[in-house]
Amino acid sequence: MKTAYGFGTRLGTPYDEAVRRVRAALQEEGFGVLTEIDVRATMKQKLSLEFRKYVILGACNPQLAHRAFEIEPEIGLLLPCNVIVYEEDGGSVVSILDPAAALGIVGNERLEPVAAEARARLERVLARLAH
Repeated sequence: MKTAYGFGTRLGTPYDEAVRRVRAALQEEGFGVLTEIDVRATMKQKLSLEFRKYVILGACNPQLAHRAFEIEPEIGLLLPCNVIVYEEDGGSVVSILDPAAALGIVGNERLEPVAAEARARLERVLARLAH
């Protein structure tokens, strides 16, 4: 799965297991989860709506973030990198914001190596999930 702003995969794994596996794969690539938004709970609480299991994880690699902040102090507006997991048809979907697309809107060529390294690490996260 690919969009102009992200890439992802479908897993035959139940939602809770998929979330656990995504967190572990992110950690293996040096990303921590700084924020977690339970979209289902938020929809229920704020709008009294039923919604599928869906989480937004705000993932950050401290070394890459530091490099980006040194280049462009306002880059915090585009961080952390969002990773979504939601249930679909008995399995799960995992999608990741493409750092190259996000950081590309800044127009600072010095950020390109940081975005490329972040993307490579996040692509390895998806590759880990496929096994």
